[in-house]
Order: sequence, then C-alpha cells, then structure tokens
Amino acid sequence: MTTVKPTILLIHGFPQDHTLWDPQLAALSEVAHVLAPDLRGFGNSDPPKEVMPMQTFARDLCALLDERGIDRAVVCGLSMGGYVALSFLSLWPERVQALVLCNTKATADTPEAREARHETARNAKQKGVAVIARGMIGKVLSLHTRTEKPELVAQVGSMMARQSPEAVAAASLGMAERPDRMAMLPSIDVPTLVITGEADELMPIATSKVMAEAIPGAKLVVLPNAGHLSNLEAPELFNATVRDFLASLPRA
Repeated sequence: MTTVKPTILLIHGFPQDHTLWDPQLAALSEVAHVLAPDLRGFGNSDPPKEVMPMQTFARDLCALLDERGIDRAVVCGLSMGGYVALSFLSLWPERVQALVLCNTKATADTPEAREARHETARNAKQKGVAVIARGMIGKVLSLHTRTEKPELVAQVGSMMARQSPEAVAAASLGMAERPDRMAMLPSIDVPTLVITGEADELMPIATSKVMAEAIPGAKLVVLPNAGHLSNLEAPELFNATVRDFLASLPRA
C-alpha cells in the first residue's frame, strides 16, 4: 500500500515571518509536505486589518489549505502561531491531523498583559518596529544563544525589525483579545506534541507542562539552551523531535 506523507503547516510567531522556519523546510520535507506561509500583514503578505484576531489568521490559513486542495494538516504554531493553531483547531477540528504547540500557551492575557499589547501596538506606529525588535531580542533568545550565536541574534533582529508597523500593531491587538483555550484542551483528540525551550522566559517550562498535561496523550519535549525561538536556537534537536513525531503518525 502506498503511504502518503502528511502536510505540516508551520505558523510563525510575533513579530516574525515565514523565514522563522528556514531551518525546518528541508529537514521536515523528508517526512512531510511543508507549508510555511506569512500570516497576513507579515513578510510579503497582504496588508492586515486594523485588528487581526487569531481566528482571522486561522481563516486565512484554512483558505490556503483549500487553495492547495489539502483536507487535513499537522498544524504547528510557535508562540503567537500557537494561539492561531488552537484557534484553527477550535474552528475546524476535522481538518487537524495532529498538533504541534511550540513555546506557547493556552491561557488568555491578564489585564496587565492586555495593556502591554496595546502599548506595543501604539509603539509600533509611533516609534517604529525596530525599537520593538531591539527590546524583544533579550526576551526571545536565551543568554546562551545571545552569547554563542551572534549571527542568529542579528538574523532574528533583522527579521523582526523589517515587519510593518501596521502588521505588528494589528497582531498585538488581536492577541490581546484572544480567548482562554484551557477548557478545550482536555477534548483534543489528535496526537499532540508540545515543545519548549529550557530557557524560555516568555513561556516558562511550567506553562508548557500545564498545557501538555491537560491534553490527553500529549508529549512534552524541552530543548536545552533554547529560549523562546526554540526552532532557531536548537534546530537539530527541534527537527529531530518533529520528524520523529511526524513519522509516528498513522499513514493513509
């Protein structure tokens, strides 16, 4: 019987674009068809609305799958991409073959965090994205990465700084209004992999552990020396983890 490789949909975080996934494209293509689009407003995509709720991003991705004739996909999201992945799952569970949640969480923002999102949106328009990018580098990359991989630090800073102020503001406002997804986690019935970085300050290990424990059968993998962008900071381990997960899925 001929087996069909799954499709994996890679959803980038904030404020990034599809190039976040460059280390995964070739490595994962051995076991899957890989899609790594830009979310609306980021990279070379269409301009965003004034506010981009996570479900709007999810609808864009569903339309992309429709255009490609893809019925089901392994949905993989990092950080904000994880919020989009959970939104996608809530809307079209039948189209999710499996789930990979990277450096993300299922809870909604606190009032303080929502206000910080609004401040980020204001700063993007008033001060520019380069200012935001400089402030985020120390939060998204571990001390190990910042010390040992200066070229990666420069790459990530450039990727974030080149995003449009409108996209950054719209996505930040959209994240602020996202719902709490904790209640849906026990009902997830597809294979689920949770990945985080040992040194992720934005999403501590405890956050990922709580999420993984709430999803039946979910597997949690912690990558050493990695921070919030675990796929860039520990690409070999990340790729091996995801390849093993994809290879374990039932084949059509």
